Amino acid sequence: MAPDREGGRERTASGATAAGRPRVRLDQPRPPRRRLLPEWDPEAFGRLSERIARFLGTGRFIVWMTVAIIVWVLWNIFAPTDLRFDEYPFIFLTLMLSLQASYAAPLILLAQNRQDDRDRVNLEQDRKQNERSIADTEYLTREIAALRIGLGEVATRDWIRSELQDVLKELDGHRPDGHAVFPAERSHRRDTDDR
Repeated sequence: MAPDREGGRERTASGATAAGRPRVRLDQPRPPRRRLLPEWDPEAFGRLSERIARFLGTGRFIVWMTVAIIVWVLWNIFAPTDLRFDEYPFIFLTLMLSLQASYAAPLILLAQNRQDDRDRVNLEQDRKQNERSIADTEYLTREIAALRIGLGEVATRDWIRSELQDVLKELDGHRPDGHAVFPAERSHRRDTDDR
């Protein structure tokens, strides 16, 4: 470690860190470490597992698997003896089906886990959207109630029309001699006119 010069004095590291370990600089990235295991993109692997799981869940896969097994069995029963590669108990076929199942199960589980994660995110977004919709609906309800209260204090066209009709009725009810007809007199006149 190089000595520092500070104010004319030399300063050297002391203590446990002075014993030859190089000082790590925090302002620079570390050099990449060599890995023993290969690296892969988990997102690309997840997409591949979903595609495989989707294919394994189709009728096309079942048909192709059935055709392959039938061809395998028929070949190993009816082909010439020296061309058969899996004799009657079909041990190699069993091994291949077990191998296929041992890879298919984890791939299907991985695809299901990714789908669960997507569903969880979608449900959370739907929940937030529902909360916003409820808040908007409550706000609009309060605004409509305030408008109704405000309109109750405003003279509407229908109210003015009914008031004018009442005034016209009162004007029509005046006597020719200039005296007003009171409502009690009007009802009395109607009763006598009906007789």
